[in-house]
Amino acid sequence: MRELIPSGSLRGMLLPPTYGQHVTRSTEFTVLSVEIWSAGLVVNIQLASDGAPEPRIILQDHFGTKYSFRDSATLGSRNLQVFTPTVPAGTRSLTIRSADDPDGRPVVTFAVPLMAVPEEPETLQDGEYPSAPELRRPA
Repeated sequence: MRELIPSGSLRGMLLPPTYGQHVTRSTEFTVLSVEIWSAGLVVNIQLASDGAPEPRIILQDHFGTKYSFRDSATLGSRNLQVFTPTVPAGTRSLTIRSADDPDGRPVVTFAVPLMAVPEEPETLQDGEYPSAPELRRPA
């Protein structure tokens, strides 16, 4: 069995503030959630029916990060799509658009909560405690 989920730790899960449904002539789907992993993002999609075509989606944030599609899996009417990289520190929003929509309308926009910024792992001596994670806000 192949490993679909990115390596690393799960840093958070984004749930849509509105019903993230998208319907065009070529595709119909609903975005259920986005998992934020330390190594990438997993978009959880509900398709209109079993055997429906996999939607082509685009991820965007306010920094202009280039998110690259890496892998996907479909089981019945559920589709998971993996993108890299993960959201950068200080990201405030993440928007999903359908690549099949000629108007380029957003399917759903998520508010990204402030997260601890992972730094290089500290080398600890016996008996030392790790320092608290640094929190950063965008400028």
